[in-house]
Amino acid sequence: MKIQYLGHSCFKLTESTGTSVVTDPYQKIGYELPKDITATAVTVSHDHFDHNNIGAIGGNPTILRKDGFFDLGGVEITGIKSYHDEEGGALRGENVIYKFRMDGLDICHLGDLGENFSAELLELLLPVNILLIPVGGKYTIDSERAKEYVDQLMPEIVIPMHYKTKSSDIDIEKAQGFLDEFDEEDVDVCHKDELEFSREDLTEEKTKVILMERTQ
Repeated sequence: MKIQYLGHSCFKLTESTGTSVVTDPYQKIGYELPKDITATAVTVSHDHFDHNNIGAIGGNPTILRKDGFFDLGGVEITGIKSYHDEEGGALRGENVIYKFRMDGLDICHLGDLGENFSAELLELLLPVNILLIPVGGKYTIDSERAKEYVDQLMPEIVIPMHYKTKSSDIDIEKAQGFLDEFDEEDVDVCHKDELEFSREDLTEEKTKVILMERTQ
């Protein structure tokens, strides 16, 4: 399966069958979403402008905005209710975490998760092979709390998202603080916007952090 990073918290996940999902498409945040993106489905973790630009995605996609189980042409999608803050949603509302089962891999997109780690949430999220996790803090978990999620979920691959870049105007932290939580040999700053993964590739016992780069 392929993962294309489109910036911020937006990814295009594509199974070998061609079924594809775009996560959290954004409106202009200093830069704009790449043009001519199509998908079979779009997931929206919460209804904020930097996560809900569904009109920018072509292909007449199915729109998913809630928790529950969905079967999308053989791709299993599970939406899990969570919170955008540490106060049970009192500050910023609810957030939907989405898990995708593609080509035998479990991919988890945490959206704008803000709540602290709990055993109850761990049970709902496991297993996870590839974790897409916010690390910029302020509106989401910060780098230290993100590391706690990684330690508990123990994915083979971690891809940071929702962090400050040179071209973005969102007032959050850069990804470096999160990268510094790991040993240098476990971090790959790959300068690519698209990667391919298969079940056979994920044989490492230690978690690998891959910082992707929006190149369009």
